[in-house]
Amino acid sequence: MFRFDAFAICACLALAPLSALAEGAESWGSPIGPDDLKGMAAYAPGGGDLPAGSGTVAQGRDLYGERCAHCHGEELEGIPETGGAKLVGGRGSLASDKPVKTVESYWPHAETLFDYVKRAMPFDDPGSLTDDEVYAISAFILNRGGILPEDAALDAGALAQVKMPNADGFYPGDTYDLRLSWGRADN
Repeated sequence: MFRFDAFAICACLALAPLSALAEGAESWGSPIGPDDLKGMAAYAPGGGDLPAGSGTVAQGRDLYGERCAHCHGEELEGIPETGGAKLVGGRGSLASDKPVKTVESYWPHAETLFDYVKRAMPFDDPGSLTDDEVYAISAFILNRGGILPEDAALDAGALAQVKMPNADGFYPGDTYDLRLSWGRADN
């Protein structure tokens, strides 16, 4: 008897939201506008949708020390205890038995770095960095990975021109047959 009662209670609790939805779905929430979606979309390669702003390697060095080093290490080496990934190194390691996935070795587009830092970092306060700070931190990380010179400055145009070391390491989305990635051609 107890099993049936527990099942009945769980079923009622699970179905209650469905009945409320059916009774007044049109009154739930509010329409989503463009301002609601800001910061939710990824920045695409090519930089056309990147925000205004700019930052230098020197500015990024200071910001990285203040906002990022406690998780990713002073030398961008990563700190496993904090969950902070290694950010530089690993070039040429992806096809090895011990691949090292870093910004420098794995990410195909610099816009991906900007997007990730903008939306998800710092981990303890995501989304708190200004666009100028994200450009600066991105410039510093790309400099430490040997991708940008010490005197580099980034803005939307400059970031879109960055050629990442692994830019050619991915299949283009419009020509890759996804059936092959599943291991079967009959999917």
